[in-house]
Amino acid sequence: MASPSNPAAETISGVPHVVALINKLERLPGKANLLWYLILGGLFLDAYSNAALGAGLSPMVSELGLTATQVGLLTATAPAIAIVFNPIGGWLAARIGRVKPLLLAKVIAVAGALLTAYAGTFETVWCGRALVGIAYGIDFAVAMAMLAEYTPTKLKGRLNLWQCVWYIATTTNLALTLVFFKFGIGTEIWRYSVGSAAVFAGVLLILQLLFLVESPAWLASQGRLADAAKCLHRIYGFNVVAGERTETRTEQQPAIGFRHTGVLFRKPYLARTMLSTMISLTQSMQYFAIGWYLPVISLAIFGDQFETATIGSMVFNAAGIIGGAVSAYIGRRMGLRLSSAVGYAMAFVLLLTLGLGFGNLPTLLSFAVPFLFIFFHSAGPGANGKSIAALSYRSDIRTLGTGITGMLGSFGSVIGLYIFPLIKESMGLGATIALLSAVPLLGLITCLIIKWDPTRSSIDPDEEVIDLKPRALAGRPV
Repeated sequence: MASPSNPAAETISGVPHVVALINKLERLPGKANLLWYLILGGLFLDAYSNAALGAGLSPMVSELGLTATQVGLLTATAPAIAIVFNPIGGWLAARIGRVKPLLLAKVIAVAGALLTAYAGTFETVWCGRALVGIAYGIDFAVAMAMLAEYTPTKLKGRLNLWQCVWYIATTTNLALTLVFFKFGIGTEIWRYSVGSAAVFAGVLLILQLLFLVESPAWLASQGRLADAAKCLHRIYGFNVVAGERTETRTEQQPAIGFRHTGVLFRKPYLARTMLSTMISLTQSMQYFAIGWYLPVISLAIFGDQFETATIGSMVFNAAGIIGGAVSAYIGRRMGLRLSSAVGYAMAFVLLLTLGLGFGNLPTLLSFAVPFLFIFFHSAGPGANGKSIAALSYRSDIRTLGTGITGMLGSFGSVIGLYIFPLIKESMGLGATIALLSAVPLLGLITCLIIKWDPTRSSIDPDEEVIDLKPRALAGRPV
């Protein structure tokens, strides 16, 4: 229906109407495409910041004289703190919008990188890494949700490109570290590696500040239809105006907060939450089965020098780049659930092969097995846990959903950082890798039992009518 003041304009009346307009698109127009990749750039920064410490860890240990305990704390700090700030970022985005938390994350990322780069003590480095963890936790929860809200149904599979970007960022950091090494910087090379993250974060902060546009779906969920109409025009070029509201979501539901977390564990969201959480948890755990082994493979094949070992790590990361790029295509053709199942099945076979044949495999096979593992991991479950979460919830609770499931899934990283070395110490590397093949098997079983797939659903989550009111506790209304 056209507006009387603008006969050619279409009126929007609520979130379902906004989502329906976006879902009609066969492709993203130029401005929307630019904004989409600008948001994705935040995930590049998250990966780059995480990789920056690892690339220069040995020189840092040498310069600062760090103990094994201090090294363990530094490597675990960012992912552990991200666990807490995943849901906090989701809560912020549900209350104040998507753009402000993304900008806040970049400011914190700049501060964290600079503090680490200029640190002279373990305590200062730890504080810097803590800030990086805060930025990572906030950004990831919000960025994936915003990408989902920008993307029409036919292009939902492209959310999996975040996995490709993750490996590109890691490879970029390794490449720059190699450049710094060529200049003969010495033990302070870690400062350049970490400091370069501040440059990326600063540039991204300026670009997002200048160009990012708030999510029209979130604005509509808050009853701000006039603002939603303006943003739809800015992003997609739609000629729309605000009409009379035909749905009363905002009046019926209070502002979204942590007290609504229980909604994620009730129908129809329970199965979706379980699936995305289990994929996120198991994929991060299974990665550590090989992630800890990659340096050994790299040193054995490419030599024990810093330069050749770094190049070797870049070669393995190439498998992740290829797999991450292919995951968008596979996710569109097979669906996110089935592509995860195939990835898990291949990971199970490859881990079992590597574990049982550890130390006895030919050199070529010793290289090929982990290379293929990373490919199938990144092409399947490595990307899909985050994407499924971002696509499974309504706009008003989407960031809460991605934040909570991201927090639960991130425990896989912490488990890997602490439990894997302990098992390896007592059982040996080969037996440990074989034992951890049970992790992708668990992921495979989960994908076969839970049938939900947002890319195969006949209804968009924003078209569902869900009661978001918290349930009564101890016989009392909340």
